[in-house]
This record gives sequence, C-alpha cells and structure tokens, in this order.
Amino acid sequence: MKKKLISIALSSVVLALGAQTAQANDCDKGEQVVKLSHVTGGTTHPKVVAANNFAARVNKELNGTMCVEVYPNSTLFGDSKELEALLLGDVQLLAPSLSKFGSYTKKLGVFDLPFIFKDMDAAIRFTNGKVGKDLLNSMEKDVGFVGIGYWMSGMKYFSANKPLKVPSDAKGLKFRVQTSDVAKAMIEAMGASPQPMAFAEVYGALQTGVVDGQENTWSNIYTKKFFEVQDSTTETNHQLLAYLFMTSKDFLGSLKPDVRAKFLKIADDVTQEANESVKQAEAQNRKNILDGGGKIISLDAAQRKAWVDAMKPVWKQFEEEIGADIIDAASKS
Repeated sequence: MKKKLISIALSSVVLALGAQTAQANDCDKGEQVVKLSHVTGGTTHPKVVAANNFAARVNKELNGTMCVEVYPNSTLFGDSKELEALLLGDVQLLAPSLSKFGSYTKKLGVFDLPFIFKDMDAAIRFTNGKVGKDLLNSMEKDVGFVGIGYWMSGMKYFSANKPLKVPSDAKGLKFRVQTSDVAKAMIEAMGASPQPMAFAEVYGALQTGVVDGQENTWSNIYTKKFFEVQDSTTETNHQLLAYLFMTSKDFLGSLKPDVRAKFLKIADDVTQEANESVKQAEAQNRKNILDGGGKIISLDAAQRKAWVDAMKPVWKQFEEEIGADIIDAASKS
C-alpha cells in the first residue's frame, strides 16, 4: 500500500509528532478529498495535533478511498465563514469552539457556564456520558450539523492589562469573548464589557488596546503570544475550552456504510487519545509562558470564592434555555 503524507495547505508548516509536510495536491486520483479547516496555528496546540493525527490515520487506513487535507490557522476559512462553508459543502470537517453555536442551539451553552466543571477530567466524564453524547446531535435535525467528538483544549484563565485578583479588578475593562450569550453574561457579571471578536484578531486587539483582556487556555495564550501583550494571567480555571469536531449530515450520509464506520471509528480513537494528552500539553505551555517572561497570578481560597460567587448567578440566568437537566448532569460530573 502506498504511504500517504498528510495534506496540508501551507508547505512551511511542520506537523507535530513527526509527521511530514505535504502540499494540498498529495491526494491520489480517484480518492475522495475531505477538507478539514480550523483557525489554530503552530504545531503543539491540542487542536492542531488532533487534526493532524486524524488526517494521518485516515490517509493511512483509508488510503485509496479517502484523503484528508488539513487547512490550519484560518488559511481556508476563518471564524465567521466556516460554518456556512460546511453547509455549502466547501469544507467537510471543522473543529470550532463550542461557544460558536448559540445561533443554532442553546444547549451547548452548558460548556460556557463558569465553574460548571471542577476540572478537565469532569468535563471528559460529562462528554462520555449519555447527555454529552446526545448533545453531539443537537443540531442535526434543524441545521444539518453533526458532532463526531469533543476535542478538549483545557480550562480557561483570564488575562488583562492589569492584575486581576478578584472580579472587581475587571470593572470597566473590555474583554474579548466568543459569540456566546453565556460568555457575554459572564463578563458582565464582573462589571466588564464583552467584545465579541474572531480569534485571529485577538492579538492585534490586545496589542493596540482595542480590548483590555481575554480568556483562554494556556495553549492559546502561549501559541498566540497573548501573554506578551498582557500584564498577567490569572489562574481562575473558570471555564472549559473545547471544540466540536464536526461534519455535516449530508457528507456523513454520502459515505458508504463501511467507509463511514471506519471514518467514525478513527474520529473516536483520535478524540480519546487527544483528550488524554491535553493536561500534559497545558502544563507544558503554562511553563512556556513563565519561561517566556509572562506573569501568572495564583488565587488563594478567599479570592477564588469571590470569583465563584460572582459567576454563579449566570447558571440560573440560562437554566431555562440550556435545560436544567443538562446543567445538573454537567455539574454532577
């Protein structure tokens, strides 16, 4: 069997885990070309590694039948266009943040609730349970989006152009958020102003003062160099950042049953492996931030309680639209 390289849009990208670089035309004639687009750059980010590993597995195990091309760092479609592109069939696979789906379903807003998960292990237990698995199909009937896995990226932390030790320190500041009503309410609960913005624009906005702060994982803060244009990052551990590895109902339905079964099995294997490795990657990127001169503020028990108390009312605010049963299952995980 001919060995196939992962197809990547940018020839200069060096893939993580030793995979080699290839052009987008490495697919063989007659193979079904599947485009996987995402907005993350670098080589060590959990999403980048998971996307490249998925492509490598498909290109090896379905060689001659299917070929996955990976387009990272918004090189094919950015935040604002990728979901529309999926519905139009211009791309077949995406991995957007779970915060992106408020216009399609409110149920996935459970992942945005502050302090809903104690840690990433709790989040993984929830996504592997019945309620979490049911949420993968929450948009299939009405929109045609199908989730095939949750890719964890870690817990989130606040950074700003001034130290943040208690929520009131954020009063009057502008924070970049994703297009999520829950995320907006969380920022407002701090007395700050939420500013929805595409991920690719965040560094420039922080650098120029368009926004004063943001919230993200260690991996995103490090790989996008946000720590270089912020005073410090506070170890709030307040929210999960995860991505919905997804496709469309039309694309999945177009696959022959045996190909679809192999495709979904590879997706599940890669998802489980990726989620188990995230904690190590996050710890390394936290260290990378410190080694790069970034400052990290740790919270004592009283300070952390102040953050939790300020954020907890957001749960009640969105209980009806998300579903009390979903919130209950997530908090008990």
